[in-house]
Amino acid sequence: MMTKNIMIVGVGGQGTLLTSRIIGRAALAAGLDVKISEVHGMAQRGGSVVTFVRFGESVSEPVVEEGQADVVIAFERLEALRYAHFLKKDGVLVVNDCRIDPMTVVTGAREYPENILDGLSDAHTVYAVDGRAVALALKNSKVLNSVVLGFAARHIGFDEALWLDTVEKTVPPKTVAINREAFLRGYALSTKENEK
Repeated sequence: MMTKNIMIVGVGGQGTLLTSRIIGRAALAAGLDVKISEVHGMAQRGGSVVTFVRFGESVSEPVVEEGQADVVIAFERLEALRYAHFLKKDGVLVVNDCRIDPMTVVTGAREYPENILDGLSDAHTVYAVDGRAVALALKNSKVLNSVVLGFAARHIGFDEALWLDTVEKTVPPKTVAINREAFLRGYALSTKENEK
């Protein structure tokens, strides 16, 4: 198996680190060598957070170079735009279709770019998912990351049972049921998307 490179980007408080842990543990459970790296990130709310997960037969280093990511999972549109150049030519960008204004926009120093997803779709394979809407339907905005991960799971690999087992073992015990449901809803949305 070739090494698979996954990049997860988001804003502090969106569950970026937990998502990378779930992907890493799924790969470990599948018997693969795994390296996880939190590149730079201010995990406080509002800061950009970037993590890499690499897995395969033998993985020497944790960082994904530009143009090498098989899948980029972005929990926010501007973060997708900011890190899209890490994608391989045939890579997949899974974007949670939401807007969180960075401080530069909040203070008026910069404008939030328009039509980000359309622009990204011109150069990349982009799947947009409204993770927030699904999470709110479940009455828990904190499971947004599990929805988006569920959607992205098909592009990462591993079977549904392995993913669910890993989600259950990784999320806080009191949140297992809601995270499992959120993951399954994202996974189901991905099936519909692939049937189009």
